[in-house]
Amino acid sequence: MQSRLISNGKWFNLLVYVVLILSSAFALIPILWAVSTSLKSEAMIVQYPPQWIPAQPTFENYANVLFHSNFPRYFLNSMLVAAVSILASLSISAHAAYAASRFHFRGKKIILFLILMTSMIPGIAVLIPLYLTAVKAGLYDTFIGMILIYTAWRTPMLIWVLRGFFDSVPKEIEEAAKVDGSSPLRTFYQLILPVSQPGLAAGALLSAIYVWNDFLVAFSFTTKDELRLLSVGLYNYITQYGINWGQLMAAVVISVIPVVVLFVCLQSKFVDGLSAGAVKG
Repeated sequence: MQSRLISNGKWFNLLVYVVLILSSAFALIPILWAVSTSLKSEAMIVQYPPQWIPAQPTFENYANVLFHSNFPRYFLNSMLVAAVSILASLSISAHAAYAASRFHFRGKKIILFLILMTSMIPGIAVLIPLYLTAVKAGLYDTFIGMILIYTAWRTPMLIWVLRGFFDSVPKEIEEAAKVDGSSPLRTFYQLILPVSQPGLAAGALLSAIYVWNDFLVAFSFTTKDELRLLSVGLYNYITQYGINWGQLMAAVVISVIPVVVLFVCLQSKFVDGLSAGAVKG
């Protein structure tokens, strides 16, 4: 009986690995095809049957994207907006999440539920009011306007993610600091935030991916080309005369690199942060 259970367990593990390998391959194939297309000339791109590995790879598409287009400007714009939005949303949500985790006040559950509901509202539903507000406030066609919108949209979700993580931090740490005469703010900044790095990393990565990939706000709240973000700039390679597949794929590959690097650097903390939030939240 025991040997049969062990055998069944091995088959189950094998099945899990097969599913994971197939899922990974399904996710990687489009990326590998994009890399392959970016290394081809125009003649090779339209060649039939297509080649996965180009016989004569070329970096001409990358050179055109990096040195003969506004792509670097779009890239820097996205980096700036994403970095400031992440810092702003984390600063607000960290304080709010800590208050929701540690303090007890009347209407706490209702307030948290309403905060969660705001994150469920689709962006297209509030696009026109946001547009009118931005125009009247003089924030249209500015980085500040986009940063404020991204910060407001990501803060509710981050409050819930960080609240779950703060719930997992032992309260004994704060009690010991209080005995030593530490103020609540000093305890929060010097003790709670350092041990909450996994939760902060998870929130930062989720926000970065959202802002980096967003098209709706980036397209609707800018008209000046020098203010365009990367997600909108990619559409310059799609014209009425056709699609420049080589340069488009080269731009896509370059745009994916920062997100991949960020995820690799924060991978362990990201998993720990989400796990803590899922268990305690």
